[in-house]
Amino acid sequence: MSTANDKYRAPALEKGLDILETLSDHVDGLSQAEIAKSLDRSQSEIYRMLDTLVRRGYVIRSKEGERYSLSLRMFAMAQRHPPVGRLLEIAMPQMRALTREAWQSCHLGMESNGDIVIVASAESPGSWGFALRVGTVIGLHNTGTGRVLAAWRNNDEIEELIEKHRPALGEPKLDKPAFMDALARIREIGYERMPSATAVGVTNMAYPILNGEGLAQAVLNCPFLERIDDFKVPPIDVVHDMYKGLADQLGEFYSGSLKPQQ
Repeated sequence: MSTANDKYRAPALEKGLDILETLSDHVDGLSQAEIAKSLDRSQSEIYRMLDTLVRRGYVIRSKEGERYSLSLRMFAMAQRHPPVGRLLEIAMPQMRALTREAWQSCHLGMESNGDIVIVASAESPGSWGFALRVGTVIGLHNTGTGRVLAAWRNNDEIEELIEKHRPALGEPKLDKPAFMDALARIREIGYERMPSATAVGVTNMAYPILNGEGLAQAVLNCPFLERIDDFKVPPIDVVHDMYKGLADQLGEFYSGSLKPQQ
């Protein structure tokens, strides 16, 4: 029985993408027969597709005509849309929309030469909230954003980050064993939720935006403020699901693995 996904499949397009992905793993190129074998297809199945990819400039054929390899066409196309800029273009409208549902502010943080920098911010729609200004430099080990950015790095990369990091205003001295324990806990559960180490009454909820290599390229952070009056807003666990879902979606966009609509 066919599914909705089967109904909208484009076999020719998928075949072409399979060829491009296969060639991306072979710097020296492959012959037509090797490509066919790698994809478990006959040479006749891929001949037309290869010819089209060569004609459109995505694949180049060796002078002898026996081997195929990727051109720089896709690289040149990617450079027209820098990944960080594209991430912000995609993220900001969704961040603003989510603040209107959650009634909580949020911001994006990234690492730049050891500094933890706020690169985007969306304020809550109410009369009060907690939002960090774009360009603010925050702590590494005493913030949810800094911890999550470090958690998805290996030990050598963490050491380099610590060495390059310049303490932010008010950031206390690093307790390295406690910091490493926090990173291990964050990796295990997939996010950070901690009382703010810089302001009373704020719960920092920080979620990684992972790229294709599993590095936390950015962090989506919600500085949660609990209301105690009669105005009803989503509770912290519901807000957690909202922001974790957005971070996962942005990670899929960044890594190029967005899932099809079900």
